[in-house]
Parts: sequence; structure tokens; C-alpha cells
Amino acid sequence: MEQQADIIIVNGKVLTMDAANPRAEAVALRANMIAAVGTDDEIRKLAGAKTRIVDAGGATVLPGINEAHMHIFPGSVSLTQLNLHHVHGLENLKTAILDYAAANPDEPLLMGFSAGYTILGGGENVTRHHLDAILPDRPFMMFAPDHHTAWANTAALKAAGIFEGRDVGVGNEIVMGDDGFANGELREGNAFGPVARLASTGGREELGMLTGRDPENVTQEQYALDRAILKRGLEYCATEGITSIQNFDGNHYQLKIMHDLEQAGELPVRIRIPFHMKNFMELDELETAAAWKKTYASDMVRGDFVKVFMDGVLDSGTAFMLGGYGDQPGYTCEPLFTAEAFDAIATKADALGLQIAVHAIGDAAVRQTLDGYEAAIKANGQRDSRHRVEHIEVIDPADIPRFKTLGVVASMQPVHYPGGSCFPIGETTSRIGEDRWPYAYAWRTLKDAGARMVFASDWPVSPINPFECMQDALTRKPWREGLPDERMTLHEAIYAYTAEGAWVEFMEDRKGLVKEGYLADLVVLSGDIEEAAPNKVASLKPVMTICDGRVTYEAA
Repeated sequence: MEQQADIIIVNGKVLTMDAANPRAEAVALRANMIAAVGTDDEIRKLAGAKTRIVDAGGATVLPGINEAHMHIFPGSVSLTQLNLHHVHGLENLKTAILDYAAANPDEPLLMGFSAGYTILGGGENVTRHHLDAILPDRPFMMFAPDHHTAWANTAALKAAGIFEGRDVGVGNEIVMGDDGFANGELREGNAFGPVARLASTGGREELGMLTGRDPENVTQEQYALDRAILKRGLEYCATEGITSIQNFDGNHYQLKIMHDLEQAGELPVRIRIPFHMKNFMELDELETAAAWKKTYASDMVRGDFVKVFMDGVLDSGTAFMLGGYGDQPGYTCEPLFTAEAFDAIATKADALGLQIAVHAIGDAAVRQTLDGYEAAIKANGQRDSRHRVEHIEVIDPADIPRFKTLGVVASMQPVHYPGGSCFPIGETTSRIGEDRWPYAYAWRTLKDAGARMVFASDWPVSPINPFECMQDALTRKPWREGLPDERMTLHEAIYAYTAEGAWVEFMEDRKGLVKEGYLADLVVLSGDIEEAAPNKVASLKPVMTICDGRVTYEAA
């Protein structure tokens, strides 16, 4: 007699993402595997006395969401920070900061995030003087949405020892005022890192991004705090239907905490964490990444790829551009790695069998990344590497076909598009320049040229909601008439968040599909996603998330 199922989901519109069996009504789960997929009548036969039967009520059932690019530690910390998304104007900023300060009297560094570059309005840039006028006596710092720029008040700058400036290396800057002191704007991690360390977390959440190194002399109490913060963040991810995370900053400390949670049976989401290769590291340190790949190789926790930053972002002028910026034609910025240095990294990592993923915003950064991957192929031979380029906000047309030719994956975040649900049209588009608009955020163009593509939010840079990201992919409007239509179809967007996400992490043989014999990762939605208008997709919410056969979230 066939063994009974532990959980059965019936009366659903199951979009399996499996080309051989694209639709079903019901799914049976046994232990941590999908036992069967079929009609209600077929699946109900697998119910026993102890089987939990979940009625989907005619709503969509999907494979668990695979968030292919995010930052779990900063995101987890942000859940208790001041969210300045949609805050505009000095008075509104003042109210938000003072209310937050009153609610957190013991926090040594008050922190905000998602503060728009134009948060003050009227073309005025934020300085420490604006923040001092609001909060003169307690250290305060707020991040731009992209987490590449921050603004701090004088109390924070002095406490961090950077009020008089400091050499912070290529691609980083403590912006100085006419008075010879820091004006409050801090560009890139080396600049704002000293301030971040003032927080109650000691800035440990930023180390995976800033240095790739582990925190030193961590006490048991600090470890317990960080473990609890990360567990809360992972549980929040589960509420959004997420069952897999591909993290994009890394250190061994985060891997250890994830392994600890896994061993304790407290890990609600699968996660892979990279070795973060920085420009001050020796090439031989990639051997550490190869060791992580062997040590952390379960279906729940993996440390199996290398992350590199090639440049910064457009808004702060730290993106590496061909031929200059639209509003600064002679300014290109410098990359964080020379072409020779990155070629060597790509070649060695590839030879070690490691996947590489490179943050590249500007078209020059994208080209230099592709050149490095091509150098690795010439040195090592072609293999199924699935190397990635992250963001690709601007690309030169000559580089579009190279994704298919080199077998490189485009990792995109539709929610980043200026004019979508998250970021306004404005400074970013002028920085790109109108002549490059046809090649900005070119999702459809890249896909039609044969690029494999995954989607993600880049949380906490933007809201984590995968359905908001899908909605932006479906509803994008061109900035002017005559620009390419870069919209995606609903099924393409879902596929990029599920099956393709599993493929890019070499797990397409066991997750990403609702298919018999695959891992039991599913999300049940509040409605029928195929019946929702494109501009209403974000209103759908997960009502149940199942990861590894366990219910990790259930709506009240």
C-alpha cells in the first residue's frame, strides 16, 4: 500500500513550471519531497488519518520563490530601522527621525534606510547640517536605497573619527565641505563603514558587504543577538513566499550562523552565501571559497560561489561608464578592479569550479566583466559555469549577444527600474543619458538575444515582495515614445523567480518545479495570479509557504 501523504494541497491552480506537466489541481507532500502532482481526485487518494489537507480555494500554487539576489544580514537588521521609503521633504524627514529617536532611546547609532537621493526636494542635496538641525545630539546615519551612499550627522561623523576626512581607497569617498570638514555624504562602504560600527550590532551586518571578513572577538551575547536577528529576517522572507535565498554579500560568520540554524532545525529558508572577493585580497584566497563549497553543501546551506563588485551605482557617480555619464560626459569613474586583476580572479575561480557573480551597473563594468569571463574560457576551456552579471543597468549594444555566446546569466531586478513602483524617474535617467536609454534595464532585449535570466529584489535596496517585482516586469512604461518595450510575460516573470533561479544555482534537478521527486518547496497565494490585472499582481499575498516539507509561514 502506498504511504500516506503528510500534506495535501487541493483545489488549486498549480503552475508547476514543468514543461512536461505545466498545470495541475493538487499536490501531495511526504516528508521533504513532492510525492505526487495531479488532479484533486488522484491526490486525495493519498490522504490518511494524519494527513493535513489544505484547500487552496481556487488560488494559484507555485514553486517556492527563489530570491536570486539579496542581502540577508543588512535586510534583517533593517526590519527594526527607520524606513524612509516614500518620505519626502525636510519636515516629513524631521518628523520621521524624531519619532524614531524617541522610540529608541538606548540605540547608540540611529539608522535609517531607503532615503531617496532627492529626499529634500527642490534639487537640494542632504548634508550633515540638515541632519544636525533635526537631531544634533545623537549619532544618526541614513542609507540611500541602493546602500552605496549614506548621510550622517556631525555627532556620527565625530564619533566615527571621520569628521576631518580620511583616505578610504579607490571608489569610496568621504565628501568634504568648503569648511574643510566632512559634509555628511559618504560614498561606498569604506566611507560609511566606520559609522556603521557605532550601532548596537557593531556594524557586523555590513562586514559581508564591506570587507568579506568575519567580525573579531565576538562574544556569546553578540553571536546570540546576530543569530536572532538573522532568524527573524529569514522568517520574514518566508512570509513573502520565499523558500530559497541567494545572498550577495558573504563571510564565514554568516555561513556558521546559517549552519547553526540548520542543525537546530530552525532554518526556514534555503540559503547560499558567497565568498566575497575584494580588491585588497590575494588571489590565493579563492582557495578558501573552494573549501567552503566542499564544507557547506547541503540542500539547505551552501557556500558555493564568488561575489565581486566591479563598480558602484549611477546615482552616486560610482558606476563605471563607457564614454562618461549623460550629465557628465567626460567622467567615467574607475572600476574597483583593473581588467588584469579581474581576468586573473575569473580565471582562477573558474579553474576551481566556482561560479562567479559580479555586480556591474555601468556599461563599462558590464563589458569588463564579460571580458573576464571570456579570458577564463580561453584559459580553462568552455564549461557549464553559469557565471553571472548582477544588475546590468546599462549595457553597450555590442555586448548584448555576448551573454548567449559566453553562456553568462543576466541577474536583473525589475523593481529597480526608474519610474516603476519603487524608484522615481529623475536623476538616474539623466545620469544614463538619452542616447543610452534604449540599452538601460534591457530585460526583454537581453532575453530575446538568448540570455538566461533570473529575477530578484536586492532587498533591502528595494522591498522584498517578489510579486511587486513581477508586476514591474509586466507593466514597465518607456521613458519616451520609440524606446524598446522591455516588458516580460507573467509566465516568464514567474519562471525567472522559480525554475530559473534553481537552475542558476545548479539545483534544477531537485527544486524550482512542482514535480514528483522534487524538494517540497511551495507557495499558496491569496488569489489567481493569471486572473489578476498586470497592475494588481503585487496585491497578491502568500497565504502559506512550505520549505523542505515544513510550513514556514501561514496567514492568520
